[in-house]
Amino acid sequence: MQPDREVLTSNATIKAVRVPESKRTNTLPRYFGRQHMTGDAWVYQSLQSVCDAYSGGVWDFFELSNGGFYMAPRLEEPLRIHNEGNGFDGEMSCDAAGIVACLMAFSALACQTRVAHFGELFYQLRDFAAQHAEAASIFAAID
Repeated sequence: MQPDREVLTSNATIKAVRVPESKRTNTLPRYFGRQHMTGDAWVYQSLQSVCDAYSGGVWDFFELSNGGFYMAPRLEEPLRIHNEGNGFDGEMSCDAAGIVACLMAFSALACQTRVAHFGELFYQLRDFAAQHAEAASIFAAID
C-alpha cells in the first residue's frame, strides 16, 4: 500500500490521498464517466506501451485536492520506462510510472473522445506532477 502524497505548488499544496479499498468501486466511474470500463484500460495499456516488465496487477487510486486523479501500480520495485517516441529510457518509482501512464492516457482520451473532462484531468495531474520528487523523469518520459 502506497502512502498518501503531498506536493507543494507555487500557490498551494496539492495533496494526493489514496482511495480506500471500500471506496474503489465508485472511483473509476466518477473520473471516467461512461468510458470507465475503457478508461482504466487506456491507463494500463499506456504503461504496457512504455514498460516491458509490466504485465498487470493491482493499482492504487489517488484523488488530488485540486480535483484530479491518478492510478499507480501497486508494486515494490521501480519500473524501467522506455518511450520510443521521444527516446526516454530510465527507471522510476511505480508512483511516477503511474503518473506517466495516466498523463498519456488522459491526453489520448481527450484527443480521441473530445471530452473536455479528460483534458482537465491531464492538467490537474500535470500540476501535481510538476512538484513530484521525480518530476524531471515524469516530464522527460511524456515530452
